[in-house]
Amino acid sequence: MDCKEFEKLIPDFFERKLDFLTLNQFNKHRLECEDCNEELVISFLVTKGIQRLEEGDAFDLQKELEQYLEEAERKIKLHNRFLRIGEVLEILAILLIVVAIIWVIV
Repeated sequence: MDCKEFEKLIPDFFERKLDFLTLNQFNKHRLECEDCNEELVISFLVTKGIQRLEEGDAFDLQKELEQYLEEAERKIKLHNRFLRIGEVLEILAILLIVVAIIWVIV
């Protein structure tokens, strides 16, 4: 993912509209690119700050941004676990098929 694509995805990240693969790439780029991480923080502070001011709510934007990022990382970890479980199940299914074929032949 390049910086332009990252910046285009920031609003979708705030709306929680990114699918797993895009979210994973988005998060990896954020961790690797200091400029894009800074752009994300600034965008969040401006977007959510204005929204909170209009609503008249009290807010802690830094904490809220941290919650967004933690949620994204939890989703990525959970999805990766499911992918690993799927891979293990595929290997087990292949082994069972091979065992069944050998059992039928012998």
